[in-house]
Amino acid sequence: MNAIKVARRFIETDPANESSKILAQLVLALESERSFELVTLYSLDYKSFELAMDILKEWRLDRYYASKSKLFDLSLQVSELEKS
Repeated sequence: MNAIKVARRFIETDPANESSKILAQLVLALESERSFELVTLYSLDYKSFELAMDILKEWRLDRYYASKSKLFDLSLQVSELEKS
């Protein structure tokens, strides 16, 4: 199961938990492209810390694929314009 799904389930299970709050803050910062104090991750237990690292890895990959998809869409539009 991917880290984003695991994090969602973790946060849903106990949203008042400090680790849940930190993971939610991390996700919000990533989505909104805002700053996040990395030192905050050190207050997580090891399992939650590993989950945070996995979220970062997946987020980066998803972002890469989203950018690739946008480039493909734009290239397709340009190709269609040339045909017109």
